[in-house]
Formats: sequence, structure tokens, C-alpha cells
Amino acid sequence: MATVKCIGILTSGGDAPGMNAAVRAVTRAAIYKGLTVKGIYRGYRGLVYDEIEEFKSQNVSNIIQLGGTILKTARCAEFMTPEGRKTAYDTMQKHGIDALVIIGGDGSLTGARIFAQEFDVPCIGLPGTIDNDLYGTDTTIGYDTALNTILDAVDKIRDTATSHDRLFFVEVMGRDAGFLALNGAIASGAEAAIIPEFSTEVDQLEEFIKNGFRKSKNSSIVIVAESELTGGAMHYAERVKKEYPQYDVRVTILGHLQRGGSPTAHDRILASRLGAAAIDAIMEDQRNVMMGIVHDEIVYVPFSKAIKNDKPIKRELVNVLRELSI
Repeated sequence: MATVKCIGILTSGGDAPGMNAAVRAVTRAAIYKGLTVKGIYRGYRGLVYDEIEEFKSQNVSNIIQLGGTILKTARCAEFMTPEGRKTAYDTMQKHGIDALVIIGGDGSLTGARIFAQEFDVPCIGLPGTIDNDLYGTDTTIGYDTALNTILDAVDKIRDTATSHDRLFFVEVMGRDAGFLALNGAIASGAEAAIIPEFSTEVDQLEEFIKNGFRKSKNSSIVIVAESELTGGAMHYAERVKKEYPQYDVRVTILGHLQRGGSPTAHDRILASRLGAAAIDAIMEDQRNVMMGIVHDEIVYVPFSKAIKNDKPIKRELVNVLRELSI
């Protein structure tokens, strides 16, 4: 591989707190190692439509504490076509960009993998998603902040649930992964979590009711992962109204509230470590890998594994929740 002299950096997919910290880390680590940095705006769309600017150290000053992404993010249908990717590659060549650092989730890394295969471009991924659903890393950038946002919201909801003796279903993000719901339930002292991983094994609502719901409590909170597999919070609230009409049920959908906000110290440190490690990987001629963290050590995860392999939920966490919610 020819020596990399200039890297491009972009954020793609859903925004996650800590993305700016990652942009800062990649930019400054690259400059420290003598590389030129180009910031690419609006994800892959910026590559297709040539929204690119050279980044100096001052471009990333005072952003580590900001949520969202200063590079913006957008969907790009054009990049999903061979013609769009060829345009993106031509734009890279025009700006002298030798390698890409992509901060995003599985969709973003899938795009990077295809692009890298078609044009032999070195691509390094950073796991930026609140869902924590990427295989090969213990945690993803934004997950800890989103979890704390859920915690803060559920603490407030519990005040109302307790005052009115109500059963609240609180819907959280996570798509087809139950990490936010399950760990959010443990952290907030919720009575149950309904997650997609176990949706085909048991009727999770039936189990919740059967396990002694209301034996010792007047109010309860159930956290539900948004997913076609679970049906979401509204689905379960409707079921309770029909099957257990004696309960006073309410629903709160946290939605995009979970995506924003200033990143926690954990997410800032994680993003900083992974961002700096991404430049080390490029200097080592690594390509088509996602930077991950396992047992507090940086690891390189091939795109193929990070994208294709499912990240398992620890069943012991389900048992912890069940035991502590009596």
C-alpha cells in the first residue's frame, strides 16, 4: 500500500453523543502523526457531492463536550449505487484523500466495506451508535450517554407512576438489540425489560405478570425495546388494557431524546481512545477494520465480523433483573 498522507473523516447514520469527541481525536492524532485531514460533511453524501474541507487542529477545538456531530450526517441513496460510489471515489482522488475513517453503525460500516472492496481504499471504522449492537466491541460510542438519558427519564417517570399507582411502559431505542432496554431497566430499578432477543422464546408480558407483578408494589415500570419483534410499548399497553383491564396503564416513548446531549466522561474517553487508535491502525497499514474495545484493550475487528455477527445479550443480566425486581 502506498504511504497514506491524507485521511478523510466522516460521520454517518444516526448521530450518537461522543461522535464529536471521535472527530477531534482522529483529527488531532492524524495531525500529530504528520497527516493532512479532510473533514467530509453529511456522511457519504459529502463524498458524492464534494462537501469537503481541510481540518486543522482549531477546527475541532471546543467540540469534545458537544452532542450530535459537527460534520453532520445524512442518508445517501446515491452511495448505494455503483455509479454513486464511483463519483465518491473520484471526489476522494480530487482531494488527495488516501484513506477514510468512518464513524457510525452497522449500515455505515457496510457502506465502507463495499466501497473498500470496489476501489481498494483503506477504511477504518469507529463504532458510533447508541444501540451498542456492533460485534467485537464491549461498548459503542454514545451508548453510555443514551443509557444515562434513559435513567434520568425513568427516574422522573417513576415519581408519577408511584403517585398514581400506575403501570408505565417506557419505550427505548435499540432497534433489534436489547442492550439499552435491559441495562436501562437494571439501572433504573424497573420491574421488567421486554427485548427482541427473547421475543420468540417466551411471552414476555405473560412472564412479567406471572412472576408476581403487583404482589408487593402499587406501581411498576417496564422498559420495552422498540422493535418489530417486540411490537413496541404501545403494543404491550394495548394488550394489558384488553387482558388485564384492572391496571391503569400509561406509555412513554423516549424517542430521539436518547440521541442528544453532552456525552458522558465514559463516551468522551472511549471516543478519544478509539479515534487515536484509528490513526495508529492506518499507520500500521491496517484496512477494513473497526476499532473496538474488549476488556479495556483496543482491538481490530474485521468489517465482516463487526457487521455480520450478532452481539449476544448476557442472560445473567436478565436473571439479575428478575431477582432484583421482586
